[in-house]
Order: sequence, then C-alpha cells, then structure tokens
Amino acid sequence: MNSRPQVVLTSQDLDRLEALLETLPANAFPAKELRAELDRSEIVEPEQIPPSVVTMNSTVRFSIDSSGEDFCLTLVYPKDVDGSGDKISILAPVGSALLGLSTGDEIEWPRPGGGMIKVRIVEIVYQPEREGKFYR
Repeated sequence: MNSRPQVVLTSQDLDRLEALLETLPANAFPAKELRAELDRSEIVEPEQIPPSVVTMNSTVRFSIDSSGEDFCLTLVYPKDVDGSGDKISILAPVGSALLGLSTGDEIEWPRPGGGMIKVRIVEIVYQPEREGKFYR
C-alpha cells in the first residue's frame, strides 16, 4: 500500500512498548519496525483513545478483501503469545503495523505460503480502554 493510515496510541502503551524495546537489540528487525510505528504515532491519554482504535490487548475482527472471510486476533505482548492461533505479538511485523489503526483501515498481510493479501479492520471486538481497564 502506498499510504499508511494515521496511528493513535495511548501514553500507557507507548511507555510499555518503549520499555519492551529497551530489552531488544537496537538493530533487531522487530525493534526497528515497532520503533518506526511509535515514532509516527499521535499520543493520547488512555481515557481519550477513541473506541475504534486498536490498542494493546485489543481483539480485532478482520475481513479479507478478496474472499470476504472474517477472522479475529488479539494484539498482545510477546510474553502473552500462547500458540492458540488467536493472538499476534506486537513484535510480529503485522502486529506492529496493526497497533493504533482504526475500524475501516486496511493493511497488507502476509499470505501463508507467500504473497500478500489486503485485510480490513471490521470491528474492535474488545478494547481494554473502552471497558475502563486503564491499568492492565
């Protein structure tokens, strides 16, 4: 995709992600991707984040443009990835790209076996801030 959507983050997510980055080698690929997203983000207080924005620990429903198929994933810290297949780490390239996007935004997603597909954020099924969980 040629243009990248606007990214909005909470100050709390920013603080926690910067702490995570400090634990990684500076030139590590995931660190560079995540740093780029953090650097281009608009930062707001957790209470001010729109309910339609992907924050850490949000569960997101996606639609694959080419097929209309839907799937859900929860954006988590690396320590919370459990192999269930329904979570994506913030350190995965798609995880970094997902953070701060909003309902209706589209991103390119790696297709199993190679190539890319376009997916659209259909709904933020769960967002901690929307539920009043500011200290997760």
